[in-house]
Amino acid sequence: MRGAGGAPGNILLFGAENAVTYNSTWRPTMSTQQPISRSIYNFQAALRENGSSLEEFVRNQYVNKWMGDTVHHVMAIRTTFVNAMHNFLTNEGLFNMERVSLSPVTDPLAHDVEHTPSVTYKGHEYMTTHSMIYSKFLACFNPAVKGIFVDSPNIRLELESPTGTQRGRYLVDFSQMDIELRRENQVSLDDYLHATDRVTALIHEDFEKALSFFERLIIHTISAVVERNEENLRALGIVFEVPKGPFPRFRKDQARSLAKGTSIERAVGKQAKSQFFWIIGLMRENYDLIYPYLKPDGGKVPIANFTSDMIYNYDLCAQSLNRADNEYGPAYEISSGALREWLYEPIVERLIDNRIIAVRPKIENGEIVNVEELDGYGPFLIAAVQKDDDGNPLFPSTFGGGIGIERALLALCTGPKVSKVDDITLFGKNPDSHPLYLY
Repeated sequence: MRGAGGAPGNILLFGAENAVTYNSTWRPTMSTQQPISRSIYNFQAALRENGSSLEEFVRNQYVNKWMGDTVHHVMAIRTTFVNAMHNFLTNEGLFNMERVSLSPVTDPLAHDVEHTPSVTYKGHEYMTTHSMIYSKFLACFNPAVKGIFVDSPNIRLELESPTGTQRGRYLVDFSQMDIELRRENQVSLDDYLHATDRVTALIHEDFEKALSFFERLIIHTISAVVERNEENLRALGIVFEVPKGPFPRFRKDQARSLAKGTSIERAVGKQAKSQFFWIIGLMRENYDLIYPYLKPDGGKVPIANFTSDMIYNYDLCAQSLNRADNEYGPAYEISSGALREWLYEPIVERLIDNRIIAVRPKIENGEIVNVEELDGYGPFLIAAVQKDDDGNPLFPSTFGGGIGIERALLALCTGPKVSKVDDITLFGKNPDSHPLYLY
Protein backbone atom coordinates (compact mmCIF):
# COMPACT_ATOMS: atom_id res chain seq x y z
CA MET A 1 0.00 0.00 0.00
CA ARG A 2 1.35 3.43 -0.85
CA GLY A 3 1.65 6.10 1.77
CA ALA A 4 -0.11 9.38 1.04
CA GLY A 5 2.07 11.27 -1.37
CA GLY A 6 4.69 8.53 -1.26
CA ALA A 7 6.52 6.89 -4.10
CA PRO A 8 5.76 3.35 -5.28
CA GLY A 9 7.11 0.88 -2.76
CA ASN A 10 6.44 3.06 0.27
CA ILE A 11 4.11 0.97 2.41
CA LEU A 12 1.80 2.70 4.86
CA LEU A 13 2.20 1.29 8.35
CA PHE A 14 -0.19 3.52 10.28
CA GLY A 15 -3.46 5.23 9.55
CA ALA A 16 -3.41 8.51 7.65
CA GLU A 17 -3.32 10.52 10.88
CA ASN A 18 -0.14 8.71 12.06
CA ALA A 19 1.45 7.87 8.72
CA VAL A 20 4.82 6.14 8.82
CA THR A 21 6.26 4.48 5.74
CA TYR A 22 9.19 2.27 4.98
CA ASN A 23 10.87 1.94 1.62
CA SER A 24 10.23 -1.54 0.32
CA THR A 25 9.31 -3.20 -2.93
CA TRP A 26 7.92 -6.25 -1.09
CA ARG A 27 4.20 -6.64 -1.46
CA PRO A 28 2.22 -9.87 -0.88
CA THR A 29 0.42 -10.93 -4.04
CA MET A 30 -1.58 -13.95 -5.10
CA SER A 31 1.61 -15.43 -6.58
CA THR A 32 3.74 -14.74 -3.49
CA GLN A 33 1.47 -15.93 -0.72
CA GLN A 34 3.25 -16.93 2.45
CA PRO A 35 2.29 -18.14 5.93
CA ILE A 36 0.75 -15.43 8.09
CA SER A 37 3.55 -15.93 10.62
CA ARG A 38 6.09 -14.91 7.96
CA SER A 39 3.97 -11.87 7.04
CA ILE A 40 3.88 -10.80 10.69
CA TYR A 41 7.65 -11.36 10.96
CA ASN A 42 8.29 -9.11 7.94
CA PHE A 43 5.84 -6.51 9.22
CA GLN A 44 7.55 -6.42 12.61
CA ALA A 45 10.95 -6.09 10.91
CA ALA A 46 9.70 -3.14 8.86
CA LEU A 47 8.45 -1.43 12.01
CA ARG A 48 11.84 -1.98 13.67
CA GLU A 49 13.63 -0.44 10.68
CA ASN A 50 11.57 2.70 11.20
CA GLY A 51 12.34 2.98 14.91
CA SER A 52 9.03 1.55 16.05
CA SER A 53 7.88 -1.83 17.34
CA LEU A 54 4.98 -4.22 17.05
CA GLU A 55 3.93 -3.35 20.60
CA GLU A 56 3.83 0.36 19.76
CA PHE A 57 1.86 -0.27 16.56
CA VAL A 58 -0.72 -2.43 18.34
CA ARG A 59 -1.12 0.12 21.11
CA ASN A 60 -1.47 3.09 18.73
CA GLN A 61 -3.73 1.43 16.18
CA TYR A 62 -5.81 -0.96 18.29
CA VAL A 63 -5.53 -0.76 22.09
CA ASN A 64 -5.97 3.01 22.27
CA LYS A 65 -9.07 2.74 20.09
CA TRP A 66 -10.51 -0.16 22.09
CA MET A 67 -10.08 1.85 25.29
CA GLY A 68 -11.28 5.13 23.81
CA ASP A 69 -14.62 6.87 24.16
CA THR A 70 -15.54 7.02 20.47
CA VAL A 71 -15.82 3.31 19.78
CA HIS A 72 -17.60 2.86 23.13
CA HIS A 73 -20.33 5.32 22.13
CA VAL A 74 -20.62 3.84 18.63
CA MET A 75 -20.95 0.32 20.06
CA ALA A 76 -23.78 1.48 22.29
CA ILE A 77 -25.56 2.99 19.28
CA ARG A 78 -24.86 -0.10 17.19
CA THR A 79 -26.42 -2.37 19.81
CA THR A 80 -29.67 -0.41 19.81
CA PHE A 81 -29.58 -0.06 16.01
CA VAL A 82 -29.28 -3.81 15.36
CA ASN A 83 -31.68 -4.88 18.11
CA ALA A 84 -34.31 -2.42 16.90
CA MET A 85 -34.11 -3.83 13.39
CA HIS A 86 -34.45 -7.37 14.73
CA ASN A 87 -37.48 -6.37 16.79
CA PHE A 88 -39.18 -4.63 13.88
CA LEU A 89 -38.58 -7.51 11.46
CA THR A 90 -39.78 -10.07 13.99
CA ASN A 91 -42.91 -8.05 14.73
CA GLU A 92 -43.58 -7.84 10.98
CA GLY A 93 -43.72 -11.63 10.87
CA LEU A 94 -40.38 -12.31 9.20
CA PHE A 95 -38.31 -15.35 10.19
CA ASN A 96 -34.66 -15.31 11.13
CA MET A 97 -32.62 -17.75 9.03
CA GLU A 98 -29.19 -19.27 9.44
CA ARG A 99 -26.06 -17.65 8.05
CA VAL A 100 -24.56 -19.09 4.89
CA SER A 101 -20.81 -18.56 4.69
CA LEU A 102 -19.95 -21.16 2.04
CA SER A 103 -21.80 -22.21 -1.12
CA PRO A 104 -21.05 -23.20 -4.75
CA VAL A 105 -21.82 -19.63 -5.91
CA THR A 106 -22.14 -16.22 -4.31
CA ASP A 107 -23.26 -12.76 -5.33
CA PRO A 108 -21.20 -11.96 -8.45
CA LEU A 109 -21.34 -8.22 -7.61
CA ALA A 110 -21.48 -5.42 -10.15
CA HIS A 111 -18.11 -3.94 -9.14
CA ASP A 112 -14.55 -5.25 -9.16
CA VAL A 113 -12.91 -6.98 -6.21
CA GLU A 114 -9.40 -8.41 -5.94
CA HIS A 115 -10.79 -11.94 -6.18
CA THR A 116 -13.53 -14.12 -4.70
CA PRO A 117 -12.09 -16.21 -1.86
CA SER A 118 -12.81 -19.92 -1.87
CA VAL A 119 -12.48 -22.76 0.62
CA THR A 120 -11.75 -26.37 -0.26
CA TYR A 121 -13.54 -28.93 1.90
CA LYS A 122 -13.70 -32.68 1.29
CA GLY A 123 -12.18 -32.10 -2.12
CA HIS A 124 -14.80 -29.58 -3.27
CA GLU A 125 -14.40 -25.84 -3.78
CA TYR A 126 -16.90 -23.45 -2.19
CA MET A 127 -17.16 -19.67 -2.50
CA THR A 128 -17.17 -17.49 0.60
CA THR A 129 -20.10 -15.11 0.93
CA HIS A 130 -20.14 -11.79 -0.93
CA SER A 131 -23.79 -11.58 0.07
CA MET A 132 -26.50 -14.13 0.81
CA ILE A 133 -28.62 -13.05 -2.14
CA TYR A 134 -29.25 -16.49 -3.68
CA SER A 135 -29.79 -18.10 -0.28
CA LYS A 136 -32.39 -15.43 0.51
CA PHE A 137 -34.38 -16.25 -2.62
CA LEU A 138 -34.38 -19.97 -1.91
CA ALA A 139 -35.34 -19.40 1.74
CA CYS A 140 -38.60 -17.80 0.54
CA PHE A 141 -39.78 -20.86 -1.44
CA ASN A 142 -42.39 -21.81 1.16
CA PRO A 143 -45.58 -19.71 0.70
CA ALA A 144 -46.09 -19.84 4.48
CA VAL A 145 -42.91 -17.79 4.93
CA LYS A 146 -43.71 -14.08 4.69
CA GLY A 147 -40.04 -13.19 4.55
CA ILE A 148 -36.64 -13.72 6.14
CA PHE A 149 -33.83 -11.71 7.70
CA VAL A 150 -30.29 -12.52 8.75
CA ASP A 151 -27.31 -10.55 10.02
CA SER A 152 -25.12 -12.04 7.33
CA PRO A 153 -21.34 -12.33 7.03
CA ASN A 154 -19.86 -10.65 3.97
CA ILE A 155 -16.30 -10.91 2.70
CA ARG A 156 -15.53 -8.69 -0.28
CA LEU A 157 -11.85 -8.20 -1.04
CA GLU A 158 -12.26 -4.59 -2.14
CA LEU A 159 -9.50 -3.05 -4.23
CA GLU A 160 -7.43 -0.49 -2.38
CA SER A 161 -7.50 3.12 -3.52
CA PRO A 162 -5.50 3.34 -6.78
CA THR A 163 -4.12 6.73 -5.69
CA GLY A 164 -3.22 5.66 -2.15
CA THR A 165 -5.78 8.01 -0.61
CA GLN A 166 -7.91 7.14 2.41
CA ARG A 167 -11.48 6.75 1.16
CA GLY A 168 -12.68 5.79 4.63
CA ARG A 169 -15.81 3.85 3.62
CA TYR A 170 -14.82 0.32 2.60
CA LEU A 171 -14.35 -2.88 4.59
CA VAL A 172 -13.33 -6.28 3.28
CA ASP A 173 -15.18 -8.03 6.14
CA PHE A 174 -18.51 -6.59 7.26
CA SER A 175 -22.03 -7.27 8.52
CA GLN A 176 -25.19 -6.81 6.52
CA MET A 177 -28.79 -7.06 7.64
CA ASP A 178 -30.13 -9.10 4.73
CA ILE A 179 -33.89 -8.98 4.23
CA GLU A 180 -36.18 -10.62 1.66
CA LEU A 181 -39.99 -10.74 1.50
CA ARG A 182 -42.40 -12.59 -0.73
CA ARG A 183 -44.45 -10.40 -3.05
CA GLU A 184 -48.18 -11.11 -3.08
CA ASN A 185 -48.56 -10.60 -6.83
CA GLN A 186 -47.65 -13.76 -8.74
CA VAL A 187 -47.32 -13.24 -12.51
CA SER A 188 -46.98 -16.01 -15.11
CA LEU A 189 -44.62 -15.91 -18.07
CA ASP A 190 -47.60 -15.52 -20.40
CA ASP A 191 -48.78 -12.44 -18.49
CA TYR A 192 -45.19 -11.15 -18.33
CA LEU A 193 -44.97 -11.26 -22.13
CA HIS A 194 -48.49 -10.28 -23.20
CA ALA A 195 -50.13 -8.26 -20.39
CA THR A 196 -47.44 -5.63 -19.91
CA ASP A 197 -49.76 -2.82 -18.78
CA ARG A 198 -51.32 -4.94 -16.04
CA VAL A 199 -47.99 -6.40 -14.98
CA THR A 200 -46.38 -2.94 -14.90
CA ALA A 201 -49.18 -1.71 -12.62
CA LEU A 202 -48.65 -4.67 -10.26
CA ILE A 203 -44.90 -4.07 -10.22
CA HIS A 204 -45.37 -0.39 -9.38
CA GLU A 205 -47.67 -1.40 -6.53
CA ASP A 206 -45.05 -3.81 -5.17
CA PHE A 207 -42.32 -1.20 -5.60
CA GLU A 208 -44.21 1.23 -3.37
CA LYS A 209 -44.73 -1.53 -0.79
CA ALA A 210 -40.99 -2.24 -0.79
CA LEU A 211 -39.99 1.38 -0.22
CA SER A 212 -42.63 1.78 2.48
CA PHE A 213 -41.42 -1.35 4.28
CA PHE A 214 -37.81 -0.17 4.46
CA GLU A 215 -38.84 3.35 5.44
CA ARG A 216 -40.87 1.99 8.36
CA LEU A 217 -37.87 -0.14 9.37
CA ILE A 218 -35.60 2.91 9.40
CA ILE A 219 -38.11 5.08 11.27
CA HIS A 220 -38.50 2.41 13.96
CA THR A 221 -34.74 1.91 14.26
CA ILE A 222 -33.80 5.58 14.44
CA SER A 223 -36.60 6.22 16.94
CA ALA A 224 -35.12 3.55 19.21
CA VAL A 225 -31.63 5.09 19.04
CA VAL A 226 -32.98 8.59 19.75
CA GLU A 227 -34.89 7.28 22.76
CA ARG A 228 -32.08 5.18 24.21
CA ASN A 229 -28.76 6.72 23.13
CA GLU A 230 -29.02 10.50 23.50
CA GLU A 231 -25.93 10.59 25.73
CA ASN A 232 -23.89 8.69 23.14
CA LEU A 233 -25.08 10.87 20.28
CA ARG A 234 -24.24 14.01 22.24
CA ALA A 235 -20.74 12.69 23.03
CA LEU A 236 -20.12 12.12 19.31
CA GLY A 237 -21.35 15.62 18.46
CA ILE A 238 -24.15 14.39 16.18
CA VAL A 239 -27.93 14.27 16.01
CA PHE A 240 -30.25 11.55 14.72
CA GLU A 241 -33.45 12.94 13.23
CA VAL A 242 -36.43 10.59 13.28
CA PRO A 243 -37.46 10.70 9.60
CA LYS A 244 -40.96 10.82 8.21
CA GLY A 245 -42.10 8.88 5.19
CA PRO A 246 -42.06 9.04 2.31
CA PHE A 247 -38.33 9.78 2.09
CA PRO A 248 -37.14 12.08 -0.73
CA ARG A 249 -36.64 10.18 -4.01
CA PHE A 250 -34.26 10.88 -6.87
CA ARG A 251 -34.17 8.90 -10.09
CA LYS A 252 -30.77 7.80 -11.37
CA ASP A 253 -30.79 10.22 -14.32
CA GLN A 254 -31.75 13.13 -12.07
CA ALA A 255 -29.11 12.13 -9.52
CA ARG A 256 -26.36 11.98 -12.14
CA SER A 257 -27.27 15.41 -13.47
CA LEU A 258 -26.80 16.79 -9.95
CA ALA A 259 -23.47 15.03 -9.44
CA LYS A 260 -21.55 16.62 -12.34
CA GLY A 261 -18.51 14.42 -11.83
CA THR A 262 -18.68 14.22 -8.03
CA SER A 263 -20.12 11.49 -5.79
CA ILE A 264 -23.77 10.93 -6.70
CA GLU A 265 -24.80 10.30 -3.09
CA ARG A 266 -23.08 13.42 -1.78
CA ALA A 267 -24.42 15.65 -4.55
CA VAL A 268 -27.97 14.42 -4.00
CA GLY A 269 -27.56 14.71 -0.23
CA LYS A 270 -27.04 18.45 -0.58
CA GLN A 271 -30.44 18.68 -2.29
CA ALA A 272 -32.32 16.20 -0.10
CA LYS A 273 -32.32 18.21 3.15
CA SER A 274 -32.98 14.96 4.99
CA GLN A 275 -30.83 12.37 6.74
CA PHE A 276 -32.35 9.64 4.55
CA PHE A 277 -33.23 9.61 0.86
CA TRP A 278 -33.61 7.22 -2.08
CA ILE A 279 -31.82 6.97 -5.40
CA ILE A 280 -33.90 4.68 -7.60
CA GLY A 281 -33.65 3.07 -11.01
CA LEU A 282 -29.95 2.14 -11.08
CA MET A 283 -29.03 -0.73 -13.39
CA ARG A 284 -26.75 -2.94 -11.35
CA GLU A 285 -27.14 -6.58 -10.34
CA ASN A 286 -28.39 -9.41 -12.55
CA TYR A 287 -31.17 -10.33 -10.12
CA ASP A 288 -32.67 -6.82 -9.77
CA LEU A 289 -35.85 -6.54 -11.82
CA ILE A 290 -35.89 -4.85 -15.22
CA TYR A 291 -39.32 -4.82 -16.85
CA PRO A 292 -40.09 -5.29 -19.62
CA TYR A 293 -36.94 -7.22 -20.52
CA LEU A 294 -38.03 -10.21 -22.63
CA LYS A 295 -40.23 -9.56 -25.68
CA PRO A 296 -43.08 -11.81 -26.93
CA ASP A 297 -41.15 -12.54 -30.15
CA GLY A 298 -38.28 -14.08 -28.17
CA GLY A 299 -36.08 -11.01 -28.37
CA LYS A 300 -34.98 -8.62 -25.64
CA VAL A 301 -35.40 -4.91 -25.09
CA PRO A 302 -32.10 -3.29 -26.21
CA ILE A 303 -29.99 -2.04 -23.34
CA ALA A 304 -29.92 1.43 -24.92
CA ASN A 305 -33.70 1.61 -24.44
CA PHE A 306 -33.66 1.01 -20.68
CA THR A 307 -34.81 3.94 -18.56
CA SER A 308 -34.92 4.44 -14.80
CA ASP A 309 -38.67 3.75 -14.94
CA MET A 310 -37.94 0.18 -16.13
CA ILE A 311 -35.37 -0.62 -13.42
CA TYR A 312 -36.88 -1.48 -10.03
CA ASN A 313 -33.77 -0.99 -7.92
CA TYR A 314 -33.56 1.28 -4.87
CA ASP A 315 -30.55 2.59 -2.96
CA LEU A 316 -31.13 4.01 0.50
CA CYS A 317 -28.67 6.77 1.36
CA ALA A 318 -27.96 8.47 4.69
CA GLN A 319 -25.96 11.42 5.98
CA SER A 320 -24.98 12.61 9.43
CA LEU A 321 -26.21 15.78 11.12
CA ASN A 322 -23.67 17.83 13.07
CA ARG A 323 -24.95 18.92 16.47
CA ALA A 324 -22.92 22.16 16.59
CA ASP A 325 -23.89 23.77 13.29
CA ASN A 326 -26.88 21.67 12.16
CA GLU A 327 -25.10 20.90 8.87
CA TYR A 328 -25.29 17.56 7.09
CA GLY A 329 -22.18 15.49 6.57
CA PRO A 330 -21.25 13.46 3.49
CA ALA A 331 -23.95 11.08 2.26
CA TYR A 332 -23.30 7.36 1.76
CA GLU A 333 -25.30 4.55 0.23
CA ILE A 334 -26.19 2.30 3.18
CA SER A 335 -28.53 -0.19 1.51
CA SER A 336 -29.14 -1.55 -1.96
CA GLY A 337 -32.30 -3.46 -2.79
CA ALA A 338 -34.86 -4.13 -5.48
CA LEU A 339 -37.81 -6.06 -6.68
CA ARG A 340 -36.31 -9.29 -8.00
CA GLU A 341 -36.46 -11.25 -11.21
CA TRP A 342 -38.74 -14.20 -10.46
CA LEU A 343 -39.35 -16.12 -13.70
CA TYR A 344 -36.86 -18.73 -14.84
CA GLU A 345 -36.52 -17.42 -18.40
CA PRO A 346 -35.49 -13.84 -17.55
CA ILE A 347 -33.34 -15.10 -14.67
CA VAL A 348 -31.30 -17.15 -17.15
CA GLU A 349 -31.11 -14.37 -19.74
CA ARG A 350 -29.97 -11.82 -17.16
CA LEU A 351 -27.20 -14.18 -15.99
CA ILE A 352 -26.06 -14.59 -19.60
CA ASP A 353 -26.28 -10.90 -20.49
CA ASN A 354 -24.30 -9.98 -17.36
CA ARG A 355 -21.65 -12.54 -18.43
CA ILE A 356 -22.05 -14.56 -15.26
CA ILE A 357 -22.78 -17.76 -17.16
CA ALA A 358 -21.88 -18.32 -20.81
CA VAL A 359 -24.65 -20.70 -21.92
CA ARG A 360 -28.25 -21.55 -21.17
CA PRO A 361 -28.73 -24.71 -19.11
CA LYS A 362 -29.92 -27.75 -21.04
CA ILE A 363 -32.23 -29.76 -18.79
CA GLU A 364 -33.18 -33.30 -19.79
CA ASN A 365 -34.79 -35.95 -17.58
CA GLY A 366 -34.12 -33.94 -14.43
CA GLU A 367 -30.43 -33.42 -15.19
CA ILE A 368 -28.48 -30.46 -16.52
CA VAL A 369 -26.63 -31.86 -19.50
CA ASN A 370 -24.15 -28.97 -19.65
CA VAL A 371 -23.83 -28.45 -15.89
CA GLU A 372 -20.03 -28.12 -16.07
CA GLU A 373 -20.41 -25.02 -18.24
CA LEU A 374 -22.47 -23.16 -15.62
CA ASP A 375 -19.71 -22.30 -13.11
CA GLY A 376 -21.52 -23.68 -10.08
CA TYR A 377 -24.93 -22.16 -10.96
CA GLY A 378 -26.46 -25.54 -11.82
CA PRO A 379 -28.04 -26.23 -8.40
CA PHE A 380 -29.52 -22.72 -8.20
CA LEU A 381 -30.98 -22.93 -11.70
CA ILE A 382 -32.42 -26.42 -11.18
CA ALA A 383 -34.22 -24.97 -8.14
CA ALA A 384 -35.39 -21.93 -10.12
CA VAL A 385 -36.97 -24.09 -12.84
CA GLN A 386 -39.10 -26.13 -10.39
CA LYS A 387 -42.90 -26.19 -10.96
CA ASP A 388 -45.88 -27.48 -9.02
CA ASP A 389 -48.26 -30.21 -10.21
CA ASP A 390 -50.24 -27.63 -12.21
CA GLY A 391 -47.16 -26.35 -14.01
CA ASN A 392 -46.87 -23.11 -12.03
CA PRO A 393 -43.38 -21.89 -11.04
CA LEU A 394 -42.37 -22.55 -7.44
CA PHE A 395 -39.56 -19.99 -7.42
CA PRO A 396 -40.72 -17.06 -5.23
CA SER A 397 -41.45 -13.55 -6.38
CA THR A 398 -39.71 -11.29 -3.85
CA PHE A 399 -38.32 -7.90 -2.96
CA GLY A 400 -35.54 -7.20 -0.53
CA GLY A 401 -32.33 -5.45 0.34
CA GLY A 402 -29.27 -5.49 2.54
CA ILE A 403 -28.41 -2.78 5.06
CA GLY A 404 -24.68 -2.54 5.70
CA ILE A 405 -24.36 -2.15 9.47
CA GLU A 406 -20.93 -0.55 9.52
CA ARG A 407 -21.65 1.63 6.48
CA ALA A 408 -24.88 2.87 8.07
CA LEU A 409 -23.10 3.72 11.33
CA LEU A 410 -20.35 5.54 9.42
CA ALA A 411 -22.90 7.56 7.45
CA LEU A 412 -24.90 8.56 10.51
CA CYS A 413 -22.03 9.06 12.98
CA THR A 414 -19.55 11.02 10.84
CA GLY A 415 -18.75 14.23 12.66
CA PRO A 416 -16.30 15.66 15.21
CA LYS A 417 -15.27 12.19 16.47
CA VAL A 418 -15.77 9.94 13.41
CA SER A 419 -14.21 10.45 9.98
CA LYS A 420 -13.64 6.95 8.59
CA VAL A 421 -14.91 3.42 9.03
CA ASP A 422 -11.94 2.48 11.22
CA ASP A 423 -13.31 4.83 13.88
CA ILE A 424 -16.57 2.90 14.30
CA THR A 425 -15.20 -0.66 14.23
CA LEU A 426 -13.13 -2.73 16.65
CA PHE A 427 -11.46 -4.85 13.96
CA GLY A 428 -12.38 -3.00 10.76
CA LYS A 429 -10.37 -4.19 7.78
CA ASN A 430 -10.22 -1.06 5.67
CA PRO A 431 -8.35 -1.74 2.39
CA ASP A 432 -6.84 1.76 2.54
CA SER A 433 -5.48 1.62 6.11
CA HIS A 434 -2.90 -1.12 6.74
CA PRO A 435 -0.91 -3.58 4.61
CA LEU A 436 -1.60 -6.35 7.15
CA TYR A 437 -4.58 -7.04 9.41
CA LEU A 438 -3.49 -8.25 12.85
CA TYR A 439 -6.88 -9.14 14.39
